[in-house]
Amino acid sequence: MEQKNIQVCKRCVVNANVPSTTFDANGYCNYCNTFIEHTKQIIHKDPLQQQKDLESLVAKVKKNGLGKPYDCIVGVSGGVDSSWVLLQVKKLGLRPLAVHMDNGWNSELAQNNIENLVRGLGVDLYTHVIDWEEYRALMQAFFDADVIDVELLYDNAMLGVIYTQAKKQGLRYILTGANKATEGIPLPDSWSWNKFDKRNIVALGKKFGNIKLKTFPAMGSSEWAWYYYIKLIQFCPFLDYLPYNKFEALEVLQRDYNYKPYPYKHYESIFTRFYQGYILPKKFGVDKRIIHLSTLVAAGQMTREEALKGLEGIPYPSQQALEDDIEYFLKKMNWSQAMLDDYLKRPERRHDEFPSEKKKYEFLATLSDRIPVGLKTKITNFVKSIR
Repeated sequence: MEQKNIQVCKRCVVNANVPSTTFDANGYCNYCNTFIEHTKQIIHKDPLQQQKDLESLVAKVKKNGLGKPYDCIVGVSGGVDSSWVLLQVKKLGLRPLAVHMDNGWNSELAQNNIENLVRGLGVDLYTHVIDWEEYRALMQAFFDADVIDVELLYDNAMLGVIYTQAKKQGLRYILTGANKATEGIPLPDSWSWNKFDKRNIVALGKKFGNIKLKTFPAMGSSEWAWYYYIKLIQFCPFLDYLPYNKFEALEVLQRDYNYKPYPYKHYESIFTRFYQGYILPKKFGVDKRIIHLSTLVAAGQMTREEALKGLEGIPYPSQQALEDDIEYFLKKMNWSQAMLDDYLKRPERRHDEFPSEKKKYEFLATLSDRIPVGLKTKITNFVKSIR
């Protein structure tokens, strides 16, 4: 049900409590208005042009993989999006290496989904198992710092693992489940943090635990720029090249690969579902379901009524499931209930209260636009010649 006295978008389910929300004369929010404007050429792309673009991409990937065991990297989490990418990549005759990172919070369901899929498709799987004690110490530092994006640790390490594998295999294409159809509405800036901010990770680890990174596969802005501009390794939102309906994909995965669904997006990780379903709402007043469901509504994959119903109650299948996760979290982090209660009561601190490389990344990300086209072509050709 819609919250009383809080304006809710007439098209999706973004409400006035979501940061930076504005409404037009029709009662539509800036989030779904921007999404529709920016994605119409992808979601409503001419089928013939979409097929040409896909064939062109596949040809490039195959050419890059000539003489190599694989021709692309696909990161897999056990979620629908990445699973669908792996399935479609195989159908198109590509030879992917599936890459997964186990940070100690994998659900048994996610592990089974990954194993069933790679076995059924005959795909090689590389799993990087992170050092749990180092990772737990870094998580504790983030909790002690009271910053919002604890998942920066997983996302940053996963980027490091994927780029390292791409370099090791001599591959330029990382095909991802990122897509406009189900992820086109971005989270508000205050709900997350720059995923390449290695400096922030190092600073928080040092300040709140005197932690020195030993095995953690951290990824900074300079490393990203080297991979992107010099090694020419690129992340490709593969699902944007295909007609993609999340619910139709889920039906096929369930039918053909014994795939088991999760109640909400990203709930394949025990910590992620606890973080999104409990920590974010309780400590930070953030409900990511609003953005996730609004994207599906704006993309025409869900009705607004279905989304409103999806927002009812707690972001968990049941109260018992939440209580089970609280117990699991406390045991795994060596916390008491009193420690959790104290953490939830403390005020938030911003990531940029601590050393950060956000501005450095933003500069490097726009560097390509600052280089004249002719010089850019010469640099690219030179790099290719020495590879």
